[in-house]
Amino acid sequence: MTTPLLQVSELAVAYGDVQVVWNASLTVDEGAVVVLIGSNGAGKTTILRALSGLIHPVSGQIVLAGELIDAASPVDFVKRGLIHVPEGRRLFPGLSVWDNLMLGAYMRSDREAVARDIERVFSLFPRLRERRRQDASTLSGGEQQMCAIGRGLMASPRLLLIDELSLGLAPKVVDELVAALRKVNAEGTSLLVVEQDVATALEFADHAYIIDQGRTVRGGAAAVIAKDPAVRAAYLGL
Repeated sequence: MTTPLLQVSELAVAYGDVQVVWNASLTVDEGAVVVLIGSNGAGKTTILRALSGLIHPVSGQIVLAGELIDAASPVDFVKRGLIHVPEGRRLFPGLSVWDNLMLGAYMRSDREAVARDIERVFSLFPRLRERRRQDASTLSGGEQQMCAIGRGLMASPRLLLIDELSLGLAPKVVDELVAALRKVNAEGTSLLVVEQDVATALEFADHAYIIDQGRTVRGGAAAVIAKDPAVRAAYLGL
């Protein structure tokens, strides 16, 4: 039986007086790939921001590896192995690909393991090795996403959150990213991904949750949800 790594219960999140997430609940099992799908403005990004400590929930619980952490700071989440790859990549312009990647490991002191991990990133994304001295802001969109994911991996995550994996990217690049993340997952890192390309998301994931107007309206095995006529009509245009 799989062990829950992340359990989110009745999560409510607001920006000032405007509430955007209402009692959302989800679970990520150890070793699983879970996707959040839903229309623009449904609250998916806000959920990830709450799960990485960037915004404090109004109410609800976030439990990581059996420990309640919903009052923690972003640094506390990082220390616990929960790493967020934000929408828009958020690389540091003016710094090289190498420097951006190494900033992901800024809280680590295990130098030999860091060296192994950067080789791992270069193995997953060979173009980053070729461009390691290049200003990260001059990379193509796909290469920037590779760098953002690589920076997240340099933090040695137990759970990697990725917001809008494929946004603005060519299908071939998305295929490369998904293949790399399959390897990352096979090596033991759990994934929670927000993805607009619902077909890709459901094919990639073990489990999926549908977020609508800030609420979790459905959750289940991705393969089952992909066959649901209502889901196919609403999100796949079928």
